[in-house]
Amino acid sequence: METPKRDEKRVPDKAQDNGEAAGAGPGRGDFVRQIVAQDCQSGKYEGRVVTRFPPETNGYLHIGHAKSICLNFGIAEEFGGRCHLRFDDTNPTKEEAEYVESIQQDVRWLGFDWGEHLYYASDYFGQLYEWAVQLIKEGHAYVCDLKAEEMRQYRGTLTERGTNSPYRERSVEENLDLFERMRAGEFADGSRTLRAKIDMGHANVNMRDPVLYRILHESHHRTGDTWCIYPMYDFTHGQSDSIEKITHSICTLEFENHRPLYDWCLETLGIYHPQQIEFARLNLTYTVMSKRRLLQLVQEKRRRLGRPTAANAVRDASAGLFAGGHS
Repeated sequence: METPKRDEKRVPDKAQDNGEAAGAGPGRGDFVRQIVAQDCQSGKYEGRVVTRFPPETNGYLHIGHAKSICLNFGIAEEFGGRCHLRFDDTNPTKEEAEYVESIQQDVRWLGFDWGEHLYYASDYFGQLYEWAVQLIKEGHAYVCDLKAEEMRQYRGTLTERGTNSPYRERSVEENLDLFERMRAGEFADGSRTLRAKIDMGHANVNMRDPVLYRILHESHHRTGDTWCIYPMYDFTHGQSDSIEKITHSICTLEFENHRPLYDWCLETLGIYHPQQIEFARLNLTYTVMSKRRLLQLVQEKRRRLGRPTAANAVRDASAGLFAGGHS
């Protein structure tokens, strides 16, 4: 299917029409479209509308993802903008190129196309590393030797503040040296992390010195063995949006509590800052809404029948899922 060429900037008279159609007035359109319409009318982002659909490459999509696909691609289309397809491939232990192909087929099957705007978070590994170094140099990040269980204990609870890591006050020089050696592969998996230096007493536990980088000696499906440290999703999400000049970063509600960290990273780095907007996830009864369980069904069918193509496996599994089955 030939991809239509869409200009990222909206034509003025079209902007007015779309603003009315999308619900700029009270009670017209959903609240996300109202926000986008208001931003276009106010001239925010110079009238640009750029959204993105950022799936992880660790499984097949389910009908819940269809809501996000239609919302992100649909809004971009309605407002004369564009929607990027970006694969969040930051965890090499769970990723396969097969899922990349399957996800692209599903997006096209829904009638959408990203044109030339296909991206991977791994495209930005070099820039993300440089930004991590910047945070260290400015005293906003440190290398921590606490193990995962120790970190959970130091983190505190929803009603009790956390405790500072004993490694929190390392010097900038020591942190830079250790982070460079992490990248060089000197340390074992899980032995060290890079953490943001924010506030261990923050009411939002996501702001209690979250991990930005972890050590993983795993080959990546695109970068091979170039990296043995990988950025966490929270350190990748906002910065990838910034690099791509996304205007409206539309996420499901579970990311609402992560928005302060999204904002902190962008503001602390002093880079272009998109707006994150959350919407409710789609839930259907008698339907599997779990990537993990959908993957289990596909894998079990493969073991019984041999290895079909990814697209056929997903469609065959889905046919059974919608006939009845609980998530």
